[in-house]
Amino acid sequence: MNDRTIFRVMDKETTDTIHPDERKSAYLLPRRIVWKQGKISNEEVLLKERESQISLAAWDDCVMDSTDGQASLLLDFGYEIHGGIRILAWKDSTDRGARVRIRFGESVMEAMSEPGGEGNATNDHARRDIRTGIGMMSMNRIGETGFRFVRIDLEEENASLSLKSIAAVLVYKDAPYLGSFSCSDPLLNRIWDVGAYTVHLNMQEYIWDGIKRDRLVWVGDMHPETLTIRTVFGADASVARSLEFIRKETPLPGWMNGMASYTMWYAIIVHDWFMYTGDLEWLRSQEEYLEGISRQLSECIDEKGKDTVTEGRFLDWPSSDRPDVVDAGVQAIHLLAADSLRKLFMALGKQGPAEECARDMERLACFPADADGSKQAAALLVLAGLRDAEEMNGSVLAEGGAEGMSTFMGYYILTARAMAGDYEGCLACIRDYWGGMLELGATTFWEDFDVKWMEGAAPIDRFPKEGETDVHGTYGDYCYKGYRHSLCHGWASGVTPWLTENVLGVRIMEPGCTKLEIKPHLGNLSWAKGTFPTPFGVVHISHKKKKDGSIESKIKAPAGVTVIS
Repeated sequence: MNDRTIFRVMDKETTDTIHPDERKSAYLLPRRIVWKQGKISNEEVLLKERESQISLAAWDDCVMDSTDGQASLLLDFGYEIHGGIRILAWKDSTDRGARVRIRFGESVMEAMSEPGGEGNATNDHARRDIRTGIGMMSMNRIGETGFRFVRIDLEEENASLSLKSIAAVLVYKDAPYLGSFSCSDPLLNRIWDVGAYTVHLNMQEYIWDGIKRDRLVWVGDMHPETLTIRTVFGADASVARSLEFIRKETPLPGWMNGMASYTMWYAIIVHDWFMYTGDLEWLRSQEEYLEGISRQLSECIDEKGKDTVTEGRFLDWPSSDRPDVVDAGVQAIHLLAADSLRKLFMALGKQGPAEECARDMERLACFPADADGSKQAAALLVLAGLRDAEEMNGSVLAEGGAEGMSTFMGYYILTARAMAGDYEGCLACIRDYWGGMLELGATTFWEDFDVKWMEGAAPIDRFPKEGETDVHGTYGDYCYKGYRHSLCHGWASGVTPWLTENVLGVRIMEPGCTKLEIKPHLGNLSWAKGTFPTPFGVVHISHKKKKDGSIESKIKAPAGVTVIS
């Protein structure tokens, strides 16, 4: 860094402590003006492309005037983004900066809401409601949160503000989309893309759960996100960076994020990431910590084989008020973590710890956990080998289609159903569940969703009509009531890797992707194609259903990758 011109005037101590931000930013114009109130002229100019630099002479300006009362605008930028806005102002009648209020919203109604009022709008984690001053000849960058809509109020009484432009500032990691997916169903293609985009927005310097709330490294949330990242972006450094961060933040015997189940997910993520990258040196850097959590988890199994962790028994939000379901789900996650640790210790040549994990798996498998009709618990029990996939699919998982789904557990529910061979049922569920969010105006996938919310609901990109429900402000529970609900949550992206793993049929068989199994399951699709990034390069895949029902596949893999079918 010291040889770069901008730092040459600084001393070495200063330049050594500068932390570069690898993210980029870009300006986006508003797509439409949703609503206005008060005295505003020439507002359509805000939709036009203009130079992002203020100048001396005002021309073709938008004027907000509060001489007859507050003037307000609501802008739609077309897509959920992470960042803020940039206001270029030519004239301010106060000569000291006119008071302006900026409200960000993931929905139209959130942008119109008051903090702490009806709908539970908040200003925590990332401020979405900001008052500031806008002066003459100024370029003002305001806010950093997740949003699609912005309301701007000129609150200064008897004032006017001459504006050149209002642009969204997209703050993002410039990561190329190496993976891809397309098939004969355009809706599934859109769903794959939106899942990828949802995680991309959450790939900042670390992997966040949500860009509005919480903007934190939640380890359980990271598992679906990590699967999406390797499917779309390959071996992005943000994964290892986030795992290293949370490991340092959680000295043993602490549980990650204060939750035992999230420490279990950590072990599963480390295994899955090692299988993808094959990076044995990185795995060795985790060895001591992995041995510590393995011992800690082993101590939390009673004589009957029941998991006994007491701190942070979390499955997902919709299951939180059903302790028996949570117990069954955590039992399964514990077994999956023990299996992941066993495989990791084998890769590290640690025979003793691997054998101890195998004994833990046997003990955990002895306890008769019951899903009690929960799709989340049933799916995890299937994945852990504790229940038969076909039996659980017939009695629980396929029941009611997309009803009873959960955004976090969606990947695991679909995977368990696929293990039962119910691919067409999975595709129908995807269309109804993730497609249901798109139908309500989503451009990223949500922290939670229930297909029952769709009945009589207005899309998030307009005001509800009489008799319609404001889906954002009305629904949600626990930490995500009303407008506090995150409409861009990375854990909802599991549908993206599921489509690649099951429709394209990609399975990692050996660490580092040295061996892949590619076995397509097209269901009612006539064709599917895409790419899958590996440490050796991108694999190109194409499947086409022939008249006799058989599938013709064309696969091009880079040197170093063996493909079996």
